[in-house]
Amino acid sequence: MQYWLFKSEPFKFSWDMLKAKGETGEEWDGVRNYQARNNMRAMEIGDRGFFYHSNKGLEVVGIAEVCALAHPDSTTDDPRWECVDIRAVKDMPKPVSLDDVKVNPKLAEMVLVNNSRLSVQPVQADEWAEICRMGGLKNEA
Repeated sequence: MQYWLFKSEPFKFSWDMLKAKGETGEEWDGVRNYQARNNMRAMEIGDRGFFYHSNKGLEVVGIAEVCALAHPDSTTDDPRWECVDIRAVKDMPKPVSLDDVKVNPKLAEMVLVNNSRLSVQPVQADEWAEICRMGGLKNEA
């Protein structure tokens, strides 16, 4: 299993909105960055990802799961852009703030710390475990 982080501005698409989509989930559309698109192309069904509220909140608020492999993004006719579908798995009992991530030496190399603008980013297994621990989740690896 691989781990990821999906960033969304909560006023555009929030964690609660993803939860409301249920088992079918939602297309993670509108991404127009080649690195983020390539990350989605590398995803497999069942991969897990943190759902991160950007701009307002700046915190990991939940765990999502990839439920459809990369496919054409329905919001454009441009064949260069693809997306995956994700669904909500569980709330983060205690949201993990960007400030808390930045001061944790175990997370110093995390993409969120070093390339915070990337909207879909990989998360290493040890980073995943540490953020889950910080958020009050056990055995989420």
